[in-house]
Amino acid sequence: MRNITRILMIVVTCLVVGYFSGIVTRASIETWYPTLIKPSFNPPNWLFPPVWTSLYIMMGIAAGMVWNRIDSEKEAVKRALLFFAIQLGLNALWSYLFFGLHNVLLALIELAVLWLLIYETYLSFKKINKIAGYLLLPYLAWVTFAGVLNASIWQLNQ
Repeated sequence: MRNITRILMIVVTCLVVGYFSGIVTRASIETWYPTLIKPSFNPPNWLFPPVWTSLYIMMGIAAGMVWNRIDSEKEAVKRALLFFAIQLGLNALWSYLFFGLHNVLLALIELAVLWLLIYETYLSFKKINKIAGYLLLPYLAWVTFAGVLNASIWQLNQ
């Protein structure tokens, strides 16, 4: 039961971070974001909430699985969860930079740092629990796509 509780705690934490990121995003989606020139591959706005919800759930499950190894691999788990916490904070920061401050370039730079932290988290998780590492791959792929999208929006709106 303790293992499931840990997973649920982190899933809820990730979803709460996503919820607060969504609050920052919502106002700009209706006002500022429509004024930007976007590339042809820009997904429709309705796609983002279900994708992010799925990603936050997978991230939380992965982190919970790693946390469940704390008794056998204490230092590795602590290090991996530190990377996880930092990348989760950077994830929330991106929404604030892009949608809150409307600073597309700063958001792009921050996204590059976020990508590196997600990759490091993936490597750390994979050493502790392969499935936990694999659960982060869709997130890494989506953030890679988000980076291309962010870069394109920045370039098109110069």
